[in-house]
Amino acid sequence: MWRENGLFRSIRSGAARYICDVTDTLILITLLVKLGVMASVASILARASSFRRLFFAEQRRHRQTLALLAFFLVPLTIGVYLRFLVPNFLAADISFETTVLLGLLVGPYWALLSGAVLSIPAMLHHEYLSLPFNAALGLAAGFIERFVEREAVWSFTPFIDLSLYRWVRRNLRKPRIDRQILLLFLIAAMEMVRDWVAHAFPHRLFALLADTMWLQALVWLSAPIVVGIALKVWNALRVEMSLEEQKRLVLEARLDALQRQINPHFLFNTLNSIAALVRSQPELAREMTVKLANILRALLKDHDTYVPLSQELRFTDDYLDIEVVRFGTDKLRVEKEIDPRTLEVLVPSILLQPLIENSIKHGLEPRIHGGTVTVRSRLEGERIVIEVADDGVGIGQRPASALRRDGAGIGMKNVQERLEVLYGDQARFDVVSNPGRGTLVSIEIPAVMPGAD
Repeated sequence: MWRENGLFRSIRSGAARYICDVTDTLILITLLVKLGVMASVASILARASSFRRLFFAEQRRHRQTLALLAFFLVPLTIGVYLRFLVPNFLAADISFETTVLLGLLVGPYWALLSGAVLSIPAMLHHEYLSLPFNAALGLAAGFIERFVEREAVWSFTPFIDLSLYRWVRRNLRKPRIDRQILLLFLIAAMEMVRDWVAHAFPHRLFALLADTMWLQALVWLSAPIVVGIALKVWNALRVEMSLEEQKRLVLEARLDALQRQINPHFLFNTLNSIAALVRSQPELAREMTVKLANILRALLKDHDTYVPLSQELRFTDDYLDIEVVRFGTDKLRVEKEIDPRTLEVLVPSILLQPLIENSIKHGLEPRIHGGTVTVRSRLEGERIVIEVADDGVGIGQRPASALRRDGAGIGMKNVQERLEVLYGDQARFDVVSNPGRGTLVSIEIPAVMPGAD
């Protein structure tokens, strides 16, 4: 009998060790899978444009904040439910880390609400302490954010060893409170509180309880690591969006500079023409002054990037009227072949003037008898084609040194750069020049009407 009892105790002891090993292994696997789950959730959310717009908004209305929380709560509440539905799939429940994240990034009261929603599946399975604990966790994380700068939150890193190393180096030289290390220990401390409550009240609050101290310490440290992984993913996206915004601002500044360019020779020649007409034809001089003022006002004011073609044509009319007066009606003729369907199509503002100026100055002015500038527009499917043609000397008729000295091609290059900035590969810009027969500049861009998305 004694041998049987001893044998029974040996078997029972071995079974207990086996169960303990299985539990520890399950906890280790759960911690690893939880890292992957949080990384996947953070990456999937980062791909949604609606999430990015709401998440990184400087200010949000209540409805927008609720829409943002829905991105978190819908899938992650299902994850809490999967913990009960799928055996040993404990890593699906990342409600603790999610509540901490929302407290740090959205605020205490919204985190309280989110923690309560995330606890619903647990409450339905008799884990009655999950709701008050998650609510208190959301409040605590939200109030921690009040004492930690937002940049410190965004720069929080899961690489704990590097953080500790930097913290030790800094504090050896000049002791101070490191907010990132403080945040790390506060998150770990909240995980410790959860484990203590779960141990004191079994089956009333979910937590990973290990049988060994080293594994339990790993559980405590995993919480800030999981939080840090999500912050790393979103911070990389935040930096990328900031760089894109800076790039957009640079492009806008470059585009604005291109739009405001005006040939100084045109300005000086126009003023000289006005001065010559003041005594002989004062009324014509007054009209030229008004038209020049209209041109300068359009160039210098803060105008829209796109305007209807009809408005762009009105702007070029003022310019052409001045040029006709300067050169004379017998030397400069203007023809228009405008499709009425194109008048409301949106085109880049101040698009035609540089091309017309280039045709007059470098195509017609070198000819003794002048010539004709023709402006055309037509629709081809969902695209608009705009052409500026002249019957001047052509680009190839003049020496390269003269072209560079007079600035030939600058207007065309200006327009081409703006089209690249605004349309990218969707724009086509072609120049065809025949010596002695003239030059044709053709632009093809998407035909967009006002009010279209």
